Amino acid sequence: MIYSLFDWLQNTYGHFAGAGLFSYISFRAIVAGVIALLTAMWFGKYFIALLKRKHISETQRDEKTDPFNTKKIGVPTMGGIVVIVAVLVAVLLVGKLSNVYMILMLVTTLLMGALGFADDYIKTFKKKKDGLNGWVKIAGQVALGLIVGLTLRYCPVVVMNETVEVTIENNTEVVYKTPDVKSTRTTIPFVKNHNANYADMFSFLGDKWKYKAGWIFFVLLIVFVVAAVSNGANLNDGMDGMCAGNSAIIGVALLVLAYVSGSTVWADYFDVMYIPGSEELVVFLGAFVGALIGYLWYNTYPAQIFMGDTGSLTLGGIIGVCACIIHKELLVPILCGVFLIESVSVIVQTQVFKFTKKKGQPVRVWKRTPIHDHFRTSLSQVDPSSKVLLKGSGELHHENKITMRFWLVTILLAALTILTLKIR
Repeated sequence: MIYSLFDWLQNTYGHFAGAGLFSYISFRAIVAGVIALLTAMWFGKYFIALLKRKHISETQRDEKTDPFNTKKIGVPTMGGIVVIVAVLVAVLLVGKLSNVYMILMLVTTLLMGALGFADDYIKTFKKKKDGLNGWVKIAGQVALGLIVGLTLRYCPVVVMNETVEVTIENNTEVVYKTPDVKSTRTTIPFVKNHNANYADMFSFLGDKWKYKAGWIFFVLLIVFVVAAVSNGANLNDGMDGMCAGNSAIIGVALLVLAYVSGSTVWADYFDVMYIPGSEELVVFLGAFVGALIGYLWYNTYPAQIFMGDTGSLTLGGIIGVCACIIHKELLVPILCGVFLIESVSVIVQTQVFKFTKKKGQPVRVWKRTPIHDHFRTSLSQVDPSSKVLLKGSGELHHENKITMRFWLVTILLAALTILTLKIR
């Protein structure tokens, strides 16, 4: 709204004082971040008070006691609503709402937020600890992936330029770029000629069909990335500040990548594909990071509110969709390495336990999964009838230390992800 107002003033009255500032992506991204941060802090205070009056807390958490005797009983849940509201307020105020990528991010936020809210509602009010049926969650994630993938395929304004070159001629900046095309090209990390085309995987089908097959593959890949990252974020949400902090760090890295992809100057410098219009993602991600930092005011140890699936599914969906829009989906395993490890730990633990249980001697790889729970679980808390392969040192770590160390790992992975722009 503010962006549209100042844009109108600039176009109508020429050099209207201050209006030109809103033409700068960096300025709007910072403003969006500050608005989202303040909104999260202000709204969070009243939202927590409301939930406490209504006695809305997560049943599963109420039933557990931390090994360090930190009882988390009666802590409100659905804190993801604080993040969603803060992001929406900031984006609606300073975002360019006609931008197709901004629209996709808003759809992602609302759809995944609704899916997570339904899950939390069933857990909290219906007292069913399993929440929403797993297949319904998957269906929602698949639907979002298809919406994003098909929009990238068929929306006429969604194009890219494989290469751009910026030169100075007669004291004027001149941009030379390859034609606007729809493409399934993506960035491969640590490779010198780092742009690859999914369509080339299907060259055996001939020129007519390989591009169609490439798009089908790309759309299905988007579906997979969205589902994988949102579920990974959901599993990571098990300790105070864990998921919100990791997501904020990942959001900063994505902001840098989006800024590079949406700038002709930086796309030329780093020799990456230029995606016109994707610079608006920087504004959205600025709001995203600001909202998470504001939310951490209440979510760091000891948490005054839990984000619930309303938050974790939304955060994962936003991260996955953003990475796919800027064609950096192959960087997700590095950038979201913590989410990946959490997911893999659960899959491995489940499959090994099921297989060995059939053999008569149940075996657990870790004391407990997701992997962050392994570090604060003692052997006495594990079913004595099962064997634990990776027992560790036996030293229990406070969740504050575990959270901080996971943040540090994510910072290192985010730095490595950004460095892939130059390391080839």
